[in-house]
Amino acid sequence: MTEITDYINNDIKAIAVDDTIESVQDFFADLPFSHFPVLENGIYIGSISGDDVETFDAEKKISDYRYTLEGFYARKNMIWLDLLEVFARNHTGIVPVLDEKNNYIGYYDITDIIKFFHETPFLKEMGGIIIVEKNINDYSMSQISQIVESNNGKLLGMFVSNAEADKIQVTIKITLGSMNDIIQTFRRYNYEIISEHQEDNYLNALKERSDYLDKYLNI
Repeated sequence: MTEITDYINNDIKAIAVDDTIESVQDFFADLPFSHFPVLENGIYIGSISGDDVETFDAEKKISDYRYTLEGFYARKNMIWLDLLEVFARNHTGIVPVLDEKNNYIGYYDITDIIKFFHETPFLKEMGGIIIVEKNINDYSMSQISQIVESNNGKLLGMFVSNAEADKIQVTIKITLGSMNDIIQTFRRYNYEIISEHQEDNYLNALKERSDYLDKYLNI
């Protein structure tokens, strides 16, 4: 099985802090990266943004703009869900990778990570998706698992797909079990079902037809 660390890339050399702005502008013009790691004496000191570089004086060096470097990174032992969060939180297509001693060992490219994500059972295996929402102080991952499994469902995976000040959404992938029974159990535990489902659509269609008949008979 492919491991996330198999996607650590070293094909392109990191930018050096004493590189000229002009050379780095050329670098971003040739390669479709949003950011790229910068090293000083082999030590990672931050990532530089391609958009920022375009506004810099071509005659200067990266060291003159050290204050603009963004310090995000991933650890080599980071799980892929946490890694996706780093990409999303920093609006980047490249994440530098450091080992446990903070040595720079390469970078992750978002296109490779999405490819890895598509190969996980969460996406690859057949199953149904349910998105539930609840008060952020009341939801429980263990309770969600229990609801699925108590209805003979098998959980392929789940993750927090949206979070606000008072509400949280969890995306769940399920195989086996009755989807309708699982949905109704979530509702009994005061989870709101955000995703639409065939059973719900069928009930909604029946309700719409019933309402139409009521209006027709009252004409």
